[in-house]
Amino acid sequence: MKRVYQTVLAEPAPADLGAGFVVRLDGRPLRSPAKAVLLLPNASLAQAVAEEWDAQETEIRPAEMPLTALATTAIDLVVPHRALVVDELAAYAETDLVCYHAERPPALVARQRATWLPLVDWAALTLDAPLKVTQGILPAAQPPEALAALRSAVEALDDHDLTALSSATKAAASLVIGLALSRGRLTAEQAFEAAELDESYQMELWGEDAEALERRAAILADLEAAERFMALLRA
Repeated sequence: MKRVYQTVLAEPAPADLGAGFVVRLDGRPLRSPAKAVLLLPNASLAQAVAEEWDAQETEIRPAEMPLTALATTAIDLVVPHRALVVDELAAYAETDLVCYHAERPPALVARQRATWLPLVDWAALTLDAPLKVTQGILPAAQPPEALAALRSAVEALDDHDLTALSSATKAAASLVIGLALSRGRLTAEQAFEAAELDESYQMELWGEDAEALERRAAILADLEAAERFMALLRA
């Protein structure tokens, strides 16, 4: 799309839309792809979304607007399908990345233990979710009480936080890493290092691959966007 608007303004939403903020392009409220008014929960997030739109020059580049993408996902996909999103995220706990450790080589085993076991311990102590750690790739049944606790942690989030958690969890392929990012236990960079630990180890051994580097850059970008979105929600 070409940029056809001149002014971008974040302001409180009109009373008929409820509490929140909107972004206006030449006075018209920004809408989601499903044509819903993009109602944002606070001024900080609304201003950040407005800045993304104002930064566009002659063409609109959606890839440069990750906060807008998360906000529209919340409106169009998470709100109407919240129960499905919760189910999808809770399912990650059944085979969470941080619970599946390698049997060898020793260097990889040591790195996994140093990075992942503190997250497993954090889940047990902070979320009351004592997960079982196993070696190898065969599925290991997790304690029902741990799965229930992680589901409760997901269900407790509002729609916008749930959207950010969903993005982070999918990027990391781990609900534990996603929740650790959401609660400030990890930064986006630390979450990336934990999620990509195995891949990083393999690249150190065998060298870099252009396709893998592109994939890893996309994962880091998703985690950074989720982290910033979460921070703005709390601003």
